[in-house]
Amino acid sequence: MSHEADDTVAILRNQLAAATRILESRDILNYSGHISTRIPGSEDILIQRRNDSRSTLMPDRIVRVSKDGVPLDNQGKPPSELIIHLEILKARPDVNCVLHCHMPSAVRFTLMRDTPLLPLLCHATRWRSGIPVHPTPAHIESKAQGEELARTLGPHNAALMRAHGLVMVAESVPGIVVDAIHFQENAEAQMEVMRAGRQADPLTEQEIGELIKHERRGHHLEKLFGHFLAKARESGVVPADWRLGEPVEPA
Repeated sequence: MSHEADDTVAILRNQLAAATRILESRDILNYSGHISTRIPGSEDILIQRRNDSRSTLMPDRIVRVSKDGVPLDNQGKPPSELIIHLEILKARPDVNCVLHCHMPSAVRFTLMRDTPLLPLLCHATRWRSGIPVHPTPAHIESKAQGEELARTLGPHNAALMRAHGLVMVAESVPGIVVDAIHFQENAEAQMEVMRAGRQADPLTEQEIGELIKHERRGHHLEKLFGHFLAKARESGVVPADWRLGEPVEPA
C-alpha cells in the first residue's frame, strides 16, 4: 500500500472515530450502533470494533474488513450486525457511508399505526423519496436478513427498522453526521407537533423542489460538519490533534 493510501485510511479512521463520538454525544448512537465507510480504491470497508465504547472510540480500534466480512487486521471483531453495512454498500454503489443506530425519537414512529415520519424541516429534503419501514425488529446477522434490509432501503437515504432502529446512507462520513443530526431534529419536531395535539404539515413537493434547486450540499456539509466538530473539540468529545482532512469538497 502506498504512503498516500495509508494516509487516506488514517484520516478515515480518525473521521469514523470522531463521527462516532459526536453522534454518541447527541444520543444518536449510544452503547451500540456503528458507522462504516468504504476505503477509496478498495473493496474493503472500515468499521468500529464490536465491544468498544462509542463515547471513547479511538481510531486505532477501527477494523478493516473485506467485502466478504473477513477482518483484515488485528484490531478485533467487527460488530455482530456487520452484514447490514456489507449488503447496503453492495446494493448501493452510489453511497460510501452507512449508519446503523437506534435513535429513540425516530424509532417511536415505528411503534404507532398510520403515523409515518414526514419531512417537515427544510433540511429534510434528503428524505424526499420517502422513509420506508423494515417490517421486522429482528437483529440483522445473516446475509439473507441483510439483503432484505437493503431491499427495504432501496434507493432511499434512510429506512426505519420496526421497534429496532434505522439505517442511513450518505456520500461521506461528514455527510452521515450532518444527515443523522438533521434526521433527529426532524423526528423531534414532528413529535413536538403531535404532543401539542396538532397535525404535522410536511413540506410539499413544490417546496422541496425549490429547496433542492438552491441547495449547495458541499458547502452545507463543510459548514455544519465543521461546526459540530468544533463544538466536539471544545468540549473534549473529540481530541484536538486528530487529523480529519478536508471534510468535503465545496460545491
